[in-house]
Amino acid sequence: MHPALLLISAWALWGLSWFAAAVWTGRTENRVPRGSAEVWLYRTLVTIGLVLLYYRTALVFHMHRLWHVGYDGAYVLAFAAIAGFLFTWWARVHLGRLWSGAVTRKEGHYVVDTGPYGIVRHPIYTGILAATLATALTLATIPALLGLVFITVGLWLKAKIEERFLAAELGPDAYGDYRRRVPMLVPFGPKGA
Repeated sequence: MHPALLLISAWALWGLSWFAAAVWTGRTENRVPRGSAEVWLYRTLVTIGLVLLYYRTALVFHMHRLWHVGYDGAYVLAFAAIAGFLFTWWARVHLGRLWSGAVTRKEGHYVVDTGPYGIVRHPIYTGILAATLATALTLATIPALLGLVFITVGLWLKAKIEERFLAAELGPDAYGDYRRRVPMLVPFGPKGA
């Protein structure tokens, strides 16, 4: 399989499987209001980022690659994206029915700090960012690199919203202890940030 097709297939398969698994979740007890300005901002940033990351966006603007990674490099980056998607799925399965696409507190919610959640506090976002980085490096266009920036800022903002919400819902001691022990998005990165 050509590396470009492998990368596109990985994104499509992940997106479809993620959407299909959205029904596998527990009952929501509380949530950040969907219409809040912060929610709209992170969703807008991620959406713009995905449009910019789409390989045809550079074609529309007649932009060329800034560099070429070569055939072997494209395979390496495609497999890096797949590894990012697998990391998201490991986190999704590990979280089980506590997962939600929105920032919510589920019935029986508690701080999950094992498995991928012992590596970073938001492993789903970390996996998506890894796949986005690999894709942007493969495409090597200005829109793709801007897409990486927009998606990164959007997911960072969502993670900050989630952190405030979970600290308020689960208690500052429980979530604060977790924040002091485990980095937010980057494995081995700064803790508490």
